[in-house]
Amino acid sequence: MAVASSDAVQTGTIETDIPARLDRLPWSRFHWRVIIGLGTVWILDGLEVTIVGAISGRLSEKGAGVGISAGDVSGLAASLYVAGACVGALVFGQLTDRFGRKRLFMLTLGLYLLATVLTALSFSSLWFFVFRFLTGLGIGGEYSAINSAIDELIPAKHRGHADISINGSYWGGAIGGSLLAVLALNTSIFPLNIGWRLCFALGAVLGLGVLLIRRNVPESPRWLFIHGREQDAERVVAEIEQEVRQEVGGELPEPKEKITVRQRRTIPLSLIVRSVVTLYPRRTVLGMALFISQAFLYNAVLFSLGYMLKTFFGVASGDVPYYIAIFAVGNLLGPLTLGRLFDTVGRKPMIAGTYLLSGGLLLITAFLFKNGDFTLIGFIIALMTVFFFASAGVSAAYLTVSEIFPLETRALCIAVFYAVGTGVGGIVGPLLFAHLIESGKLSHVFVGFLIGAIAMIIGGVAELVVGVKAERMSLESLARPLTAADAVVSDAGQPAPVL
Repeated sequence: MAVASSDAVQTGTIETDIPARLDRLPWSRFHWRVIIGLGTVWILDGLEVTIVGAISGRLSEKGAGVGISAGDVSGLAASLYVAGACVGALVFGQLTDRFGRKRLFMLTLGLYLLATVLTALSFSSLWFFVFRFLTGLGIGGEYSAINSAIDELIPAKHRGHADISINGSYWGGAIGGSLLAVLALNTSIFPLNIGWRLCFALGAVLGLGVLLIRRNVPESPRWLFIHGREQDAERVVAEIEQEVRQEVGGELPEPKEKITVRQRRTIPLSLIVRSVVTLYPRRTVLGMALFISQAFLYNAVLFSLGYMLKTFFGVASGDVPYYIAIFAVGNLLGPLTLGRLFDTVGRKPMIAGTYLLSGGLLLITAFLFKNGDFTLIGFIIALMTVFFFASAGVSAAYLTVSEIFPLETRALCIAVFYAVGTGVGGIVGPLLFAHLIESGKLSHVFVGFLIGAIAMIIGGVAELVVGVKAERMSLESLARPLTAADAVVSDAGQPAPVL
């Protein structure tokens, strides 16, 4: 396959052992720095989404200073945030593969910070909607840059557990957002039109702290050597190795593999997309199934939970954050408790099992809800149980699309799967649930739960049929880089186009 773009012309051929050197490292302070500097984006997202769900009732009250209904907060504003995240993922995903992980994860966090501060200053519904979209834009861009960098810096034997725990940390942010909302919504402490603004402002403060830590996270050496900067890649890896040697007090094992790469300054987007679709059609189907199913369920329930509790269980708006925090605890415990099993038991049985189990439990929950059999506490416990398993599976969905496609396409693949999956499920879900809840009928909301359960079961079946056994395997063995000198073999047994 010819490459027409002049900037994609080969600049050199090198043999490197950098991937093997990174994968053979023991866990160290450097890896914790990566986790803290990069993985905290999930905490920020959890904080953002939960705050909006928790304050939806307060924002709709007279005197809040925005002039917006609770349905619009959990429906339209939520969908705009998700739409922004989809656009951001696509735009910044391409730029991440083209210009590097570090440039983009600094830029996208900066956009998030600015948009969050301006959301706190909202004085009308239009202003609120615009900056919710822009906040989502920054978060969506973060996903592509962050997940790419993390997977390329974390050793293969730790990648599954690390990724799933990081993705699950979203719920740590959700707990923080809920408890923050409890304090901020207390009108005996803060005026009605000030408390909810402080929630967004404090989210920006947390983001600023993350930005300062993130400056010390290096560019991905894998990205560097692919793009003709092998000297920079060698320097970064040598510095990491020296730090780890000092920490462990001894020499590191010798790397066992090398890879030969035809370097390119850039690779055309059209060629990347064509290569992925041609080489990995079954993996593409898998990614779509996992993302669409989880996006519908999660965005629908989380954005609408406060509205649901207020409508069907009579929970006061000031008390909603307590229940969201309890719900979030179950979601946080799932990835933290089950995460290591994705590296030991394996990806396929764990991903399929968590999707199928959460879908089946949600079916039971849906019928009990329809029949009016739940007390408030019973309903929260049921949701905690369902999402204990769903959360671990959903975290693994992000891991899956990040590790089963070639290096040159990694950020873009994350972006496309996130954008398409979230666009289909994440935008429709909140709008549908807000409409169903607004009816005030249990039978209508039952339909929404039923759709979510079936979607998760479909995702689990897809994993059983076309899932990839990726545990403890190097990224390059799962999907050879498109620029590798040896032919890349697809999931259909076809060779890659020559770049």
